[in-house]
Amino acid sequence: MTEYSIGVIGGDGIGPEVTAEAMKVVDAAADVFGFSVRRTEYPFGTDYYLDHGEIFPDDAFEEVKGLNAVYLGAIGDPRVTVGMIEYGIIARMRFDLDLYVNLRPIKLYDERLCPLKGKSPDDIDMAIVRENTEGAYAGMHGFCHKGQPLEVATQTMVYTREGVERAIRFAFNLARERNKKKQVTLIDKANAVRAQDIWTRTFAEVAAENPDIKTDHAYVDAACMWMIKNPEWFDVAVTPNLFGDIVTDLGAMLQGGMGIAASGNIHPGRVSLFEPIHGSAPKHAGKGIASPVAAILAGSMMLDYLGQKKAAAAIEQSIIDLLKSGRIKGVNTGDHGTSEVGDMVVAEVKSVAAQV
Repeated sequence: MTEYSIGVIGGDGIGPEVTAEAMKVVDAAADVFGFSVRRTEYPFGTDYYLDHGEIFPDDAFEEVKGLNAVYLGAIGDPRVTVGMIEYGIIARMRFDLDLYVNLRPIKLYDERLCPLKGKSPDDIDMAIVRENTEGAYAGMHGFCHKGQPLEVATQTMVYTREGVERAIRFAFNLARERNKKKQVTLIDKANAVRAQDIWTRTFAEVAAENPDIKTDHAYVDAACMWMIKNPEWFDVAVTPNLFGDIVTDLGAMLQGGMGIAASGNIHPGRVSLFEPIHGSAPKHAGKGIASPVAAILAGSMMLDYLGQKKAAAAIEQSIIDLLKSGRIKGVNTGDHGTSEVGDMVVAEVKSVAAQV
C-alpha cells in the first residue's frame, strides 16, 4: 500500500477546526481508494510563537523538506504584528522550498453561489497560475527617515528569466492537461510596469514552442473587467505574483467566496503546500460554525498532486453533489456546523467511490 507523509499545520483561529474536517475526508478517501497517509502534526501558529518565541523552528523546517506535502489550515492573529506569523510560516515555505507556482482553480459548482446573473458552471472553469516567489513579494524593501515627515518607502519588483519562464511553462502544460479550451492568457501590466516586458517576451517564446495551445493577453485592469463580464473566455491564465494575489480573490468570489476556494503552492516533484485561501477568522474560532468546504477542496488538490487522482476527483464530486442537491446549503460561516459538513462529505465520498 502506498503511504504518503504529510505535515499538518492547523494554525490560528478557525484553522485547526477546518483542518480536522479536511483530514477526516482525506482519511476516508485513503481508506476507500487503498492508500495511507502518515501525518505529522505541527503546533505552529500564534499561540506557539507567544509560548516559545519561535515561529517555525529550523529543525522542524528541515523535517518538512523530507515530506510529500504540507497542509495548512489558516494563519493570522491580531495579538501579533500584522504579517509576522504569515511571513514566518507561509512565506518561508514558499521561498525556502521554492514553491514557485501558486495554483488557484476557479470553478463554479452551483450557479446559486455565483454573484453574477446568468452565469452557470459551464461559464466559470479556469485556473490561475500565479508566480509565487518573485515580483513585489520578493522581500526587497526598505525605509529611509522612518517616522519623519520626509520618510521614503521603497519596494522592488524582481523578475528573473528563470522564474518567469518556469511559471509560464507550468501554465502551458496545465492547459494541455486540462484539455478544455487549451488556451493560456498572460495577465500583466507591461505597458506601465516596463520591467514586465520580460513576461511579454518570454511568453511569446514559450508560445512558439507550443503551437497546439492558443494564447491571449490582457492587462490586469482589463482582465479584472473581463473576468466579471465574460468569465467563460478564460481557461488558464498566468500572471506575476502581485496581480495573481488580486485576480485570484476576484475569481474566488465568482465561484462562491472564500469559503469554497482552495490553493496549492507547488514545485513539481517536490514537497508542496496546500491550503484554503480564507483567513483565520479569530472571532469565529471555537464555535464550530466555519465552513470547511475550502479546506476539504485543498485536501483534494493535495491528493491530486500526490497522484491519487481518483480520490481527489471523488472528493470534488462529493462537494458538487452535496451543493447541487441542496444538502450543503452554502459555504459561508454559519450555514452549517463545521463537523456536520465534514461528516456529509465523508459519507458522500464513500458513495461516489462505490460508483467509480
